Amino acid sequence: MAPPILTLKNIHLSFGSTPLLEGAEFTVEPGARMCLVGRNGSGKSTLLKIAAGIIQSDEGERFLKPGTTVRYMHQEPDLSSYANLADYISGGLEGADDGYRIHYLMDALGLDGDADPKNISGGEARRAALARALAPEPDLLMLDEPTNHLDLPIIEWLEGELSSYKGALILISHDRRFLSKLTRETIWVDRGETRQINKGFGSFEDWRDNFLEQEQLDRHKLSRKIEREQHWVVHGVSGRRKRNVRRLKELGNLRDTKRNEKQSIGKANISVTKGQTSGKLVAKLEQVSKAFGDRIIIDNFSTRIARGDRIGIIGPNGSGKTTLLKLIMGQLDADDGTIKLGTNLQPLVLDQKREGLEPETTLKDALTGGGGDSVIVGDIQKHVIGYMKDFLFLPEQQRTPISRLSGGERARLELARGLRLPSNLLILDEPTNDLDLETLDLLQELIADYKGTVLLVSHDRDFLDRTVNSVIAFEGDAHWQEYAGGYSDMIAQRGYGVKAAEKDRQKTSSSGSKSNSNTDSNTGKPKLSYKHKFALETLPKTIAALEVELAKLNAKLEDPEYYIKDPDGFTQTIENLDIAQTKLEKCEEEWLELELLRETAEQ
Repeated sequence: MAPPILTLKNIHLSFGSTPLLEGAEFTVEPGARMCLVGRNGSGKSTLLKIAAGIIQSDEGERFLKPGTTVRYMHQEPDLSSYANLADYISGGLEGADDGYRIHYLMDALGLDGDADPKNISGGEARRAALARALAPEPDLLMLDEPTNHLDLPIIEWLEGELSSYKGALILISHDRRFLSKLTRETIWVDRGETRQINKGFGSFEDWRDNFLEQEQLDRHKLSRKIEREQHWVVHGVSGRRKRNVRRLKELGNLRDTKRNEKQSIGKANISVTKGQTSGKLVAKLEQVSKAFGDRIIIDNFSTRIARGDRIGIIGPNGSGKTTLLKLIMGQLDADDGTIKLGTNLQPLVLDQKREGLEPETTLKDALTGGGGDSVIVGDIQKHVIGYMKDFLFLPEQQRTPISRLSGGERARLELARGLRLPSNLLILDEPTNDLDLETLDLLQELIADYKGTVLLVSHDRDFLDRTVNSVIAFEGDAHWQEYAGGYSDMIAQRGYGVKAAEKDRQKTSSSGSKSNSNTDSNTGKPKLSYKHKFALETLPKTIAALEVELAKLNAKLEDPEYYIKDPDGFTQTIENLDIAQTKLEKCEEEWLELELLRETAEQ
């Protein structure tokens, strides 16, 4: 077995007087596929930064095998010192790193290399950080929540990219399906310690539940043993003094063990405030169309939403999911068709932007509205500290500014603020971002028990399968279609998942014809995308390699005794020759088309 490329041993770290990590450790073998899992605030991201060498631990050892290249994806990257995204991504290259993958990654992640970092969204910055980490193909790649703010087509592309990646991989993610597909080992960060399990995430949750059950049983046995020893001390028959002293000492040790137990973090007490009952009909859309300027977003869509429905809305970024939600809620008027809303609707919107949270507002003021010590939950008054505990906040956090909370804590705060209000129509826009798996489980239970109607926009396939009974999916070309069941059921019905939004052609509202988005708006001439430029650079190399392969295969077939010596090999060579010839013809055709496009663009 090859020696580890990274070893962490007995890692300790405290913030002030509060210990975060107490003896954490793990090893990474070459080609490992690992995930770090644990509750929000357990220290996963901090431990990953220690592993990456970004921060130092208070105690412990970190050994990185000499010559090992490491890349870490920052959740909140700083692009301020770079002129554009291409400079930032290429700035991650070191030494002998080759930047040939940069254009490919920018195109796959939907990034404009010329974009000014001052004018990009947080999601674009995260995608740029992902491209920067992936470009050099390091020996060890560390990704912290890489799927946040990615749409489904890019998530599935990233799965394929990481599946073929040759180096070692450590992931932190809340996306169950993503972790299950990519990992073979799991590191559980729990109460400051780590437990490394030689199983992928798909087997972890059952293992964890069994571990916690056994821990609870052992705790119960310890309590009973202490009770028996205490009874002996008080009521037992006196024996030899030495034996009595020994048993008293053992009782003291048992009490120390009990006192020093680390209790597992409890579950959040998430509940929703029930509103009045809505009418049986929540919304009815008939042949609805909506366009912005020349671009049609929704074309001739019809649906009927009844009380109690749980509906997922899925599609790539930019397909119009938010527009469809606003139409259903009556916040937008349709250009064509009719929209009928039900009666007594009390909508509650929880969105991923968390725009209602002021950075300098304290946690307490965010929950109370800035006055008093009480929170009104429905028509019940609760003390703010008790309500904070329901969402796993500590009492000492009441004066913590929102800006100092982690992403997961801000997500829980947004849930706490929203769920205190009565509602019968729950609209969740990417609610899974930054939530830990345990809180996701509780949110799933909340949706299942909710008495009203749920509209859910999400890129989390597992979450969709667990929560919705139908999905409205983007079909391309401004068309939307409803399917019974969750995300997996949709795939079974139509044969594929969510495809990327079409880049080269957009439907226009004026004539219903297609226009080329790869056209310069000023000159009307076609322009080359990064994908086109990358293909023009790489296709000649691919063609040359295929020509070499064909020459080798033809040389084999020129041997008149080849078939007699190895009939199976002869047959396989013929098949490989046909495949290589087909690839060569396709590449040559693509290259000729791109050359024509380039010549037209340069005229």
